[in-house]
Amino acid sequence: MADPQTDISSLTFEQALQELETIVSRLESGQAPLEDSIQLYERGALLKAHCEQRLEAARLRVEKIVMGAQGAPRAEPAEFG
Repeated sequence: MADPQTDISSLTFEQALQELETIVSRLESGQAPLEDSIQLYERGALLKAHCEQRLEAARLRVEKIVMGAQGAPRAEPAEFG
């Protein structure tokens, strides 16, 4: 199994969520050896944190939607870093 932190920062929310769902299924099956289960759990925790960060950034972006001078809504860019 790869390092638990490998490439998580480059994943989209959807990719991270899909991988997290796969990990949860594997852990729930009870078929993974103990060491693999520990590594899966570690990566799952990192993926969960990544998803939460992406959701928070999206929430902040939505909150930045403001009305322009002509009454039209506009969005200010959110930082995902």
